[in-house]
Amino acid sequence: MPIGAIRGEGTSDDYLPAKVPALPSFKLHKFVSERLVERGLDYRTGVVYTTNRRVWEHDQAFKEQLSDFTPIAIDMETATLFIVGHKNEIARGALLLVSDKPMTPEGVKTERSDSKVTHDWSALHLEIGIDSLSTIGEQGEQIKHFQY
Repeated sequence: MPIGAIRGEGTSDDYLPAKVPALPSFKLHKFVSERLVERGLDYRTGVVYTTNRRVWEHDQAFKEQLSDFTPIAIDMETATLFIVGHKNEIARGALLLVSDKPMTPEGVKTERSDSKVTHDWSALHLEIGIDSLSTIGEQGEQIKHFQY
């Protein structure tokens, strides 16, 4: 569960200046983490690096830069979703399903590994998301947005 995202994709710059951090709504993040704990599931929190680069797994210099940033994951969406949500005063969060570990050659996603992750985890992942949003709708406090 990302607590923030490094804006390396460029798209979010169309919405807010680069110095604005890409963050989830804390209350939404809290509700999702509570659903995971209730189910006895293990999860990680940290910063995600969002990029628009394809096939970066084969660029050693980029991989070294990623290591310096210490992200828990790399994706192509999270920073954009967080920034657009912030700009439009929409509650936002992410529950990411890790499908590969491409920092090592044996961790690069294959059709077989992707099928296994999809088979083993996607239904549960969706169920947790739906349960989280339903619970927020029934029990959650309103998420307020502030402009300074």
